[in-house]
Amino acid sequence: MPATYEGIMSDLRKRIFKPVYFLAGDEPYYIDLITDYIAEKILTAEERAFNQIIIYGEDTTVNAIIETARRFPMMASHQVVIVKEAQALRKIEDLLLYVEKPLNSTILVFGYKYKVIDKRTKLYKALDSQGVYFESMRLRDYQIPPWIERYLMTKGIKIDPDASAMLTEFLGTDLHKITNELDKLLITMPAGKPAVTTALIEKNIGISKDFNNFELQKAVGEKNIYKANMIVNYFAENQKDNPVTLTIASLFSLFTKILTYHYTTDKSKNNVAAALKIVPYFVKDYEVWSKKYSAAKTIQIIGLLRTYDMKTKGFGDVSTEPGDLLKELIYKIMH
Repeated sequence: MPATYEGIMSDLRKRIFKPVYFLAGDEPYYIDLITDYIAEKILTAEERAFNQIIIYGEDTTVNAIIETARRFPMMASHQVVIVKEAQALRKIEDLLLYVEKPLNSTILVFGYKYKVIDKRTKLYKALDSQGVYFESMRLRDYQIPPWIERYLMTKGIKIDPDASAMLTEFLGTDLHKITNELDKLLITMPAGKPAVTTALIEKNIGISKDFNNFELQKAVGEKNIYKANMIVNYFAENQKDNPVTLTIASLFSLFTKILTYHYTTDKSKNNVAAALKIVPYFVKDYEVWSKKYSAAKTIQIIGLLRTYDMKTKGFGDVSTEPGDLLKELIYKIMH
């Protein structure tokens, strides 16, 4: 069974240790959380002075790491060896020599960010049997709103679905960035109001609750021409903070979901949410928007979005300002 963050942390808190932790994948958030816990909690402050070593991949070799890992701890039950930026190591396969016969008094940790180990190799099989091999994979955009809700729930805070969708649209899928913004937001929250709203986000993070891609999606979906024009005019005047390529990508996501809704036979709430990869709260919106845009019209709009995406990148139109291209695109979509 693949190692999970929750499983690893549960064992560490119970002081059940493995001799090797190989933390890989393109989402550094969980890699850093596990590494920081091991660095801060396994040894006492006095023990760390003699028994904790932090090494950087670009400054060492696999053979040097093995030599360090084979040392015995001084006046402690364990030594901790942490290899940061391990993805910079050459000949990582040479680690097999140690992993097959690790020293149980050493806790050897690799932060192998943005890369993974080939699961067909002997090294992977040895890591899986003798230690912990953990892959921290970046979440998809549709997974972020529920992740934000769970993160805040652990702190006794609720968040409006519109607010979590707005944060996702603005912050993307970088969990470090998201948690930094959420933690700053929590500090500013008024006492006795344990809920994050769009108004609170606008006030403290700087995202406009009226002029953002999430609101543009809703305005276009509802065929609210006045509101859509207000937003694209704002975007045209503030292009640095509202790149047209991101807006087109957001609209492309909207219309591919509307098209998926049209071709989903079972339109029960949970089935639609699974098919569109959205939280069930937003299913009702797609039910309304699909009535505004037929399947044929939706396919036509997706073609338009592809054409204007190319135009904003200089293919077929090198003279029109990006803001004007966006206004033209929105007009064609909604008329």
